[in-house]
Amino acid sequence: MTTHVPSADGASPVGKEFPQGLPIGDRWVEAPATEDVRFPYDGTLVARAPVGDTALAHQAVDAAIAVRGRVGGLPSHTRRAALLATHEAIASRRADFERLLVLETGKPLVDCRVEVDRTLLTLLTAAEEVARLHGETVPLDLLPSGEGLLGFWTRKPIGVVVGIAGFNYPLLLAAHKVAPSLAAGCPVVVKPAPPTPLATLWLVHLLREALAAADAPQAAVQLVTGGPEVGVALTTDRRIGAVSFTGSAAVGHRIARDAAPTKVLLELGSNAALVVAADADLDAAADAVVRGGYYASGQACISVQRVIVVDAVREEFMARLAERVPRVAVGDPRDPETRVSALIDEGSTERVRAWLDEAVAAGASLVAGGNVNGGVLEPTVLLDVDRALPLWNEEVFAPVVAVRSVPDLDTALDLVNDSRYGLHASVYTSALDTAFTALDRLEVGGVVVNEVPGFRSDVMPYGGVKDSGAGREGPRFAIEELTVTRMAVIRPTTQKPTTQKP
Repeated sequence: MTTHVPSADGASPVGKEFPQGLPIGDRWVEAPATEDVRFPYDGTLVARAPVGDTALAHQAVDAAIAVRGRVGGLPSHTRRAALLATHEAIASRRADFERLLVLETGKPLVDCRVEVDRTLLTLLTAAEEVARLHGETVPLDLLPSGEGLLGFWTRKPIGVVVGIAGFNYPLLLAAHKVAPSLAAGCPVVVKPAPPTPLATLWLVHLLREALAAADAPQAAVQLVTGGPEVGVALTTDRRIGAVSFTGSAAVGHRIARDAAPTKVLLELGSNAALVVAADADLDAAADAVVRGGYYASGQACISVQRVIVVDAVREEFMARLAERVPRVAVGDPRDPETRVSALIDEGSTERVRAWLDEAVAAGASLVAGGNVNGGVLEPTVLLDVDRALPLWNEEVFAPVVAVRSVPDLDTALDLVNDSRYGLHASVYTSALDTAFTALDRLEVGGVVVNEVPGFRSDVMPYGGVKDSGAGREGPRFAIEELTVTRMAVIRPTTQKPTTQKP
């Protein structure tokens, strides 16, 4: 039996790529149940995916603990080779991965192509970082008591990692968990979001094949599907070394509480802001709002949600924005021209519609969009949204942009900071001093000048402050998070300790 994944041409399945069940231990284990994965755009069946339970979660952790020492001791060349082989395997199947991502997420093809590109970069960068995983010497003789001592530190794997990914970028977010873990020498158990397990299953299978070819334990990378109870079983096991979670703030906070004192890395939500200063290039800023607000159908944690415009350019900017939004292509995500399609499920669409109705009833003006056609929410712009409403102060996760104007730049920066979130923000300006003022004052993990807040490279440290999370992703920085320093202090046996006091 196989898990059937449609090929790029929609004809023959490539399901023979991996067996049915869940990759636990060094084999595939039969799951107690299956669940339909449906295409969000029209509801058609994509596949019947295996669904795990708490027993399999515990089994996976047991298997990871059993190989922890062996995985931590894998030579650098073995870990690097497995990551590079997986990179090549995905690159050779990229069209099939792109199609699969479109079908299980409903995300436009253009965004799925970017997701595959970024996944490949993540694997390649993690492989390169294996060669940079080292320590350094320490001058212990800065105190008299350290004379004659040799001191150095190295990095050691933190232990078993549990990685939990969100539905919006299932392949990339899983790669953010498994690639740095393996590079650091940590066994990893990954749990994909229930609606989108297929691309992650395929990634894990290819990585396990690469490990087997390198004579390394396949249990170094495992996957368990299931609901919240599976996540709880994984994250509350006291034997694990770290939890890496991408998802909502509410769930992330609960994981942090329940997993304590285990180390937790959280990449949570946001309501990313874009500031338009009085000296901004208004055409570029309007283009950025459209590009940054509607990619991935708005289902990205750093998509543009709040636009804060200085009063002096409010009318000019709004005219440019209103002109551009109707040009955004809406429809079937399989069409290369589509930029906005259906949200992950009907419940999400209904939630956003309720938020829109609430904002309009409170006095906001609907500038563009707001309708649902064929199950797809049109790209939407609202003006003067009440700051107390969810549409302004929570994460909308949809193709919706809320605009407010303020008297000056100082007020704009204060309004960006007036949020419980702090992931990314951007500022459009032609003044260098404005750019550096924003860099200094904005309370976010990343400040982007004259680009969308959603600009992100997988070689940079990525993460937020406040309710947007803790810790940093990006292979180099995640590897540091998933290792611990071990200090070595050595006195050669031919030397006698100094009699001087410290």
